Amino acid sequence: MTSFLDLAKERYSSRNYFPIPVEEEKLLYVLEAGRIAPSAANFQPWHFVVIQNTEMLEKIYPVYNRDWVKQAPVLIVICGDHTTSWKRADRKDHCDIDIAIATDHMTLAATEQGLSTCWICNFDAALCSNILELPNHIEPIVILSLGYPTKSDDNSRHSRRKQLSDIIHWDKF
Repeated sequence: MTSFLDLAKERYSSRNYFPIPVEEEKLLYVLEAGRIAPSAANFQPWHFVVIQNTEMLEKIYPVYNRDWVKQAPVLIVICGDHTTSWKRADRKDHCDIDIAIATDHMTLAATEQGLSTCWICNFDAALCSNILELPNHIEPIVILSLGYPTKSDDNSRHSRRKQLSDIIHWDKF
C-alpha cells in the first residue's frame, strides 16, 4: 500500500495528456473523494460541473485560453455556494477554503487512480459562469483538468520545495 506522503509526492500539475477518455469508474472515484472532503461546519458548499462532451469542452476553452488544456479529456469546474458556506464570527467566508480541500482530495484520488490533474485558477470566471449557466449565487472557483498524463510532463517541482526547517516555527513565530 502506498503511503500518504508517497502519494502526495507523486501528485503534480500535469499539462500534457494522452487523448484517451477517463473511465467512468475512475471519474466517479475522483468525484466521490471531493464529495467526502471535510468542510467548515460540514456545510459542503460545493458543486462539481463535469465537462467531457466535446461540444461543451469547445465552448469552455475560451475561459482559459491555453493550448495544453485542450488535451485534457475531462474538465471539472469546482464551484462554491457562498450562500451556504460557513462564516466565522468576523464574517470570514470559508467557501474558498472548503473548495480547496475538496479539490485537493480529488487531485490525490486522481493520482491514486493513475490519472493526473492541474488546478486552474487563472480563468475568466464571469465567462465560465455564463457558459455553464450557473445561478448567480454559485461561483466557479477552480477548473480541474483530468486525464492520463504523458511521459513528457515535468513533475520535478517537489525537488524545489522549501525545507521543513524553513517553514516550521515552534511555539511562536
